[in-house]
Amino acid sequence: MDIRQRFVDGNISRIREMRQRNGGWTWAALWLFAFSLLWNTVGAQIRYTIPEELKEGSIVGNIAKDLGFDVSDIAERKLRIASESNRQYFSVDSGKGDLVVNGRIDRETLCGQSASCLMPLQIVIENPLQMHKVEIEIQDINDNAPNFHNKDGVLKISELTAPGARFTLEIAEDLDVGSNSLKSYSLSNNNFFRLNLKTVKNGRQIPELVLEKSLDREKQAVHKLILTALDGGNPVKSGTSLLQIIVQDFNDNEPKFDVAVYKASVLESAVIGSSVIKIKATDLDEGLNSEIQYALAAHTPELVRNAFNVNAETGEITVIGKLDYEATTSYTFDVCAKDKGNPELEGQSSVQIDIIDENDNPPEIILTSLPSHVPENSTVGTVVALITVKDLDSGNKGKVELIVSPDLPFKLKPTFDSHYSLITDSLLDCEIHSEYNVEILAMDSGVPPLKTVKTVNVKVLDVNDNQPIFSQSSYNVYVNENNLAGVSLFSLSAVDIDQDKNAILTYSVLDLSSNQVPASSYFYINSENGTIYSMSSFDYEKMKLISIVVQARDHGSPSLSSNATVHVFILDRNDNAPVIIYPSRSMGSVSHQRMPRSAKAGHLVTKVTAVDADSGHNAWLFYRLAEATDASLFSVNLHTGEVRTKRAVSEHDDSSQRLLIEIKDNGEPIQSTTVTVDILIEDGFREPIADYREKIIEPNKKSSKITLYLIISLASVSLLCLLTFFILLVKCARGSRGGSSCCIWRTNSEYKNPNRNLQIQLNTDGPIKYVEVLGGDMMSQSQSFGSYLSPMSEFSDLTLVKPSSTTNFTDTLNVLDASLPDSAWTFESQQAVEAVQAAVSGGQILNTRTPTETCRSSSTQTGPLSMWRFWEET
Repeated sequence: MDIRQRFVDGNISRIREMRQRNGGWTWAALWLFAFSLLWNTVGAQIRYTIPEELKEGSIVGNIAKDLGFDVSDIAERKLRIASESNRQYFSVDSGKGDLVVNGRIDRETLCGQSASCLMPLQIVIENPLQMHKVEIEIQDINDNAPNFHNKDGVLKISELTAPGARFTLEIAEDLDVGSNSLKSYSLSNNNFFRLNLKTVKNGRQIPELVLEKSLDREKQAVHKLILTALDGGNPVKSGTSLLQIIVQDFNDNEPKFDVAVYKASVLESAVIGSSVIKIKATDLDEGLNSEIQYALAAHTPELVRNAFNVNAETGEITVIGKLDYEATTSYTFDVCAKDKGNPELEGQSSVQIDIIDENDNPPEIILTSLPSHVPENSTVGTVVALITVKDLDSGNKGKVELIVSPDLPFKLKPTFDSHYSLITDSLLDCEIHSEYNVEILAMDSGVPPLKTVKTVNVKVLDVNDNQPIFSQSSYNVYVNENNLAGVSLFSLSAVDIDQDKNAILTYSVLDLSSNQVPASSYFYINSENGTIYSMSSFDYEKMKLISIVVQARDHGSPSLSSNATVHVFILDRNDNAPVIIYPSRSMGSVSHQRMPRSAKAGHLVTKVTAVDADSGHNAWLFYRLAEATDASLFSVNLHTGEVRTKRAVSEHDDSSQRLLIEIKDNGEPIQSTTVTVDILIEDGFREPIADYREKIIEPNKKSSKITLYLIISLASVSLLCLLTFFILLVKCARGSRGGSSCCIWRTNSEYKNPNRNLQIQLNTDGPIKYVEVLGGDMMSQSQSFGSYLSPMSEFSDLTLVKPSSTTNFTDTLNVLDASLPDSAWTFESQQAVEAVQAAVSGGQILNTRTPTETCRSSSTQTGPLSMWRFWEET
């Protein structure tokens, strides 16, 4: 079915209802409306035709269907009307898609006397952003009756006026147009006058009163006639004016103008009082009958009367109101010249005044749609806003150019007519500019040109395109052992330059594959501020370093993250008391020793050996004779624990002596332990000079040949270490130039086992105290040799350790280190033991907390693991 026919059928019921309410003439008018309410499209333009004065809520047409949209799309795509006028006369029913009347529509108010009355609308839809033009043609209905400006007119006619004389009457005005406009005039019945209609240039009809018969003032001085104006509407509307004709005595010459039509032009900016043109008429009579007064004709429209005035004496036409070319381009009206005779005679002429357009209207920038927020990852060419520009001036003065600042990432793209799209011209970055104030300059082509500037605020939406950043890739944290659980250890933070939720960070702890125990067992991190808390107490003797990974993750979608490594170093505390190694506790609580009564001063009775599980200064041990049966007979070496006679044993000394020896460490607070030694002095007892430690650690009475080979090997390696030590000393002394230095050699053998290492630790802080050489297969831990030379001892000490397959070599090394005299323990920090153990277990180079100078050299060590320490008392 044809769309127009369907629309007419759909409105038939509404027409019938209006017919019953308003009568037959309404039926005819609305029937005509039903057939004239047709729509057509030209390209993307839709036109509807409706009559004026439609009731509010009346349906104009289904705009959604005509645009090709489903009713469900209206709300989703935010279909709305953008009108150039200040008042919204129409709205869209979002439920049905109908375009409905939103208020009273008066065609005469909107379009005046214009033959065509079109109301442009813009239909804006989003997602994607589009605009469609719709024109509403407002058709006139006969809602205005003809109206005379003067309801009572007076016309004076000389009785000498010959039949056939014509007198121009006041015209009526009808605001309606077309068929509803003024169509004809009628005159009431009389015996002297008839009505004639004169058609002028613009098609208007001017009523003229024609004298049919000569007047006789003595018979009838006044004639009263009714002039009726009729329009072409259905039903016809009319207006009347009472004409009172006064018959005067004769004045036989009327004034005559020089020309039939006066033409002039004036600028629309002319000020009030400006002279436009001067009209002139002459009268052949004499006296009062020749004195002329000028005036606007009786039928002059009010529009002209408000704009111009005629000087009654001089005939000069001046401006008395504001002129606007955009409102009215030309004025055409009649003027009359009346003499002062009795009766008065008048002559008429026409005046045409053209208004000269000036560039007095600046361009107007209209935002058809509000600027939308633009994500920073939008592609180039994304539509931000729709803009319409107009200029009320004509010609070149009405041509407008739009300019956008070139330093902004936006440009204008023309769509059609005077419509533009503001689009992105380059990529956006919210972190650099979160919003832009886009200034749009509109400039016409007038002289001088007029400009208008409008600022469009465009906000850039943040996208999660930046990951969090820590100030450092790794952090070092130092914690004392035996710390309290739940205490804050360290706080770290990351920065995300994104905005809003994309910059909100959450912190978490990740486990490293190298950690045997999950990091969550030791640490807890506040997910909001990155503060790390300890979950348990740490034991330096069990764990010296824990490395964890802290991850910062933002709340963006998708979320981004970055990691930082936190190395937690456990610092040693003096929490272990010395442990007696010799005399062994398995022998009982009291150690029994024998010595000859013939012993001289300085005789070595026994040697007490102890170890401390702590490290550094906390593991330095001091020996003291706390109690003795005879304190004058024995002494204990402070550093070695050797028990010697202070004098020769006499016959008077008791044969049984008891010593209580106290061993203290160097920590804070001091930890100590004691051992009791009973000494039996015997006559005739002889003791071989031998080191008791050889008896304890020596393998179960191996052959003297193997021992000899072992001693030769140890001596050779010791010489090599001494040579290396002196070379290292010279290099470090040259490099440090008076400062302390530490040089470390690390070698991975390329022969049999890549895990074999040689490490040399040298301390040159003041007098030389020790040098340590570690070598061998770090993984197998097959053998260990130790050589300890002390100037305080008259013997050279040799220790040989051969652990079984189940022996933990690290524990053995701790025991050996702790058994050294305190003069040999000269590490500069509490990380010394950790460094030694790390070198044994994984080939790690020793680390020191104090700044050192590290030298590396190449060497080869393929023999079994060996350890020598040499020290020298300061």
